[in-house]
Amino acid sequence: MNASTLVQKVWNFCHTLRDDGVGYGDYLEQLTYLLFLKLAHEYAEPPYRRATHVPKGFDWASLRSKTGEPLEAHYLATLHKLGNEPGMLGAIFFKAQNKIQDPAKLARLVQMIDAERWVSLDVDTKGDLYEGLLQKNAEDTKSGAGQYFTPRALIDAMVACVRPEPGQTIGDPACGTGGFFLGAYKWLTRPGVTLNKSQKAFLRDATFHGNEIVPGTRRMCLMNLFLHNVGELDGEPAVERSDALITEPKRQVDLVLANPPFGKKSSMTITNEEGEEDRDALTYERQDFWETTSNKQLNFLQHIVSMLKVSGRAAVVLPDNVLFEGGAGEKIRRKLLETCDVHTVLRLPTGIFYAQGVKANVVFFDNAPKDGRVHTQGVWFYDLRTNMHFTLKTRPLKFDDLRDFINCYHPENRHERQATERFKFYSVDELLARDKASLDIFWLKDDSLDNLDDLPPPDVLQQEIIEHLEAALSAFREVAAALPRSV
Repeated sequence: MNASTLVQKVWNFCHTLRDDGVGYGDYLEQLTYLLFLKLAHEYAEPPYRRATHVPKGFDWASLRSKTGEPLEAHYLATLHKLGNEPGMLGAIFFKAQNKIQDPAKLARLVQMIDAERWVSLDVDTKGDLYEGLLQKNAEDTKSGAGQYFTPRALIDAMVACVRPEPGQTIGDPACGTGGFFLGAYKWLTRPGVTLNKSQKAFLRDATFHGNEIVPGTRRMCLMNLFLHNVGELDGEPAVERSDALITEPKRQVDLVLANPPFGKKSSMTITNEEGEEDRDALTYERQDFWETTSNKQLNFLQHIVSMLKVSGRAAVVLPDNVLFEGGAGEKIRRKLLETCDVHTVLRLPTGIFYAQGVKANVVFFDNAPKDGRVHTQGVWFYDLRTNMHFTLKTRPLKFDDLRDFINCYHPENRHERQATERFKFYSVDELLARDKASLDIFWLKDDSLDNLDDLPPPDVLQQEIIEHLEAALSAFREVAAALPRSV
């Protein structure tokens, strides 16, 4: 069977299950469990003969020999058993549940996966199949999975600017389904690049270091990486299931690529004995942070600085409030400009994220020695927001929309840049002299304010109005939550 036929087969079965109320996310989870077991089975056979550590009697052979209710019962027992195993097995199957209630459909899914030899498929086929399901899951607003999904065009553009190199370590403290890791992987294995044996081993086992606090999202991230030949069946997972902000990083990395979760309040997830989760407001007290604050993005920004080696670099998606907020926000901005070389800010358009009402930016900065000098000489701003209109469905952001920014960024040598209409330089003295050292800078004229003929199409305008209203409601809720309760 060729790749496109297989992809279509997997998609068709997804639609069959949707008729039974099984959404993309639930299908993706079951596919993850079964596909992982089938791959482990194939790797345990000749010519690979790998040690997979899947307990006998809870492996693929034990599943495919059953049908009906015995299959359903054994599948449940297998999920429970593997969820308590150490290493990658336990990470993939942590708190795994069966969401396919019809034993006949479960048997069909097992048969469909069993019919293929997955290890013989090329990485692109397996990866594209899984990424496609992740995208569909993100688009399904009911699942809420969109908050863990960064537009792939934006990831590819960020990676094209920072240009990871073989042998470098890459971190993401809130890695979601692994988009940034996969973007970097594709760059490091792009056509024309030849990796030697040790570089390939490093890419597989030691390049990526992430955190993801949501178990189901972490599971999808690990499987996404595994299908791209990152990680080993019997190895330790590259992604920890923990809140990255609680403690100082275990290691410093060469490069951080990240889109920390939106929402200003930090919170801690508490899991009780029944497996139910609750969230408590949280202020992080860390010796390595410049300021103590409950603002989640400001905490992630401080944490990312602490993750970097002295020569480390970062490209981070941050909401507008990080650029202009007073109090702790101003103090952190001034420290960032002083202790790091903040050199580029990409002002992103609205309508490109699944979280509604988001106004965000990509901030590029390099770490620097802590020698008391101000390391930022000045910041280049690229305005991709003014007079730019995007929506998730009718006008999605594409890589071509970011080509001009990449050209202006000039990744070959960022010290040889040229100003353009959308790309402008501000010296550090100008920035520090601004009210609250605000980096919330625009200079282009918004044409739609003067000329009704230049208004965006009605569907785009409608979406922008919805996003603005939802952003305002979110702000009001945060104010209300902070007010003292009447007794």
